[in-house]
Amino acid sequence: MAVVAPAVGWLIPGAGHLIQRRWIRGLLLMLSVVVMFVLGLLMEGKLYSPNTGDILDILGFIGDVGAGALYIVSKALNAGTGNIARATADYGTKYLIVAGLLNIISAVDAYHIAIGKKQ
Repeated sequence: MAVVAPAVGWLIPGAGHLIQRRWIRGLLLMLSVVVMFVLGLLMEGKLYSPNTGDILDILGFIGDVGAGALYIVSKALNAGTGNIARATADYGTKYLIVAGLLNIISAVDAYHIAIGKKQ
C-alpha cells in the first residue's frame, strides 16, 4: 500500500485516500484539484511542455504534470494552449500549476497515511 497509494493518488487526484478508506478527505481533495484544474482550462491557461530550456518553464511543467491524468488527458486533447490575448489566461496558468502542486501534496499525504506516520 505504501507504493500504490501515492501512485494512484498522483494519477487520479484523491484516489490515494479513497483506496485507504479516507472517504471525506479523498473526495475533498479530488473535488479541489479537479475544479481548480478545470477552472484553469476554462480561463485558457497554458499547460507547459517538458522540452523547453527555460528554468521557469521546467518548473511550470513540474507543477502541471503533478495533476496526473488530468494533465495527460488535457495534453492529448490539445487543451491548455494558453491565450495571451485573454486577461484571465495568466490566472488560468497559475490555477493549473497550483492544482498539480496540490495533487503532489495530496499524494505525499496518502503515502504518510499508508506507512502509518499519519492518521
